[in-house]
Amino acid sequence: MSANVRAKSSTAAASATRQRVDKWLWAARFYKTRSLAVQAIEAGQVRAAGARIKPAHEVRIGERVSVRKGALTWEFEITALSDRRGGATDAARLYRETSQSVDARAEALRQRKAAPDAGARWSGRPTKRERRKLEDFLNEP
Repeated sequence: MSANVRAKSSTAAASATRQRVDKWLWAARFYKTRSLAVQAIEAGQVRAAGARIKPAHEVRIGERVSVRKGALTWEFEITALSDRRGGATDAARLYRETSQSVDARAEALRQRKAAPDAGARWSGRPTKRERRKLEDFLNEP
């Protein structure tokens, strides 16, 4: 067996047990593109074992990763690696979410639904009728 063939076979075996985290996040359908995954990783929204990582960080099966998107956080353990982006059922097989993470996300969603809308009370410019009512109110003695 030549040195090149041995090097390729060892590289193939190593790639079966390790994968870049940006590629894995894309395959697991956390982000639509690898470039969005890279941006999130560089912003510190993806952590492995509680520490910030780089996009080229190689994840392994059994590694704990947390992903924060907006106000929601997913904490999970990697159960499989994939080079290809498949359907949602295939992506769900790539990780196992912790029960604490599921409960925390459900509670955050419940609080968000229960909270009053913090947005603007009025959208856009007032109508003619609303403007007249406002002028009448402001001009009262």
